[in-house]
Amino acid sequence: MDRKQVAKATTKVISSYLTYQAVQTVLAQLMETNPTLARWLHSFSSRSILQDGEVYLLALLAEHQELAFRIMTVREHLVEEIMDDLPEMVSHDIKHKNSQHRKQQLEKLSQLSIVEPSSLEPSSE
Repeated sequence: MDRKQVAKATTKVISSYLTYQAVQTVLAQLMETNPTLARWLHSFSSRSILQDGEVYLLALLAEHQELAFRIMTVREHLVEEIMDDLPEMVSHDIKHKNSQHRKQQLEKLSQLSIVEPSSLEPSSE
């Protein structure tokens, strides 16, 4: 396992997810202030790849620079709000869910029907 590669891949996923959340935030704001622009952004977002936040932002910069800058600002704000809590929350969540999965698996294993010893003996008929 290459820890640096895992960290880079994780960072990319988190960055892309925060881009998605920033788009959702800006869409909600625009629905109240500029519904026409909100529809345009929604349409753009449905035809652009939002799975990769950086590719999405590059495409948006080419189409509507002001919106791209707004989304980048919101994304930056989001990361500043959550970064202090994120490592502890992720660690706690993974440990908790792993524990739940192990518990459920143990319960399944313990509920297997046990073969009665008398049913293993050959019949005397």
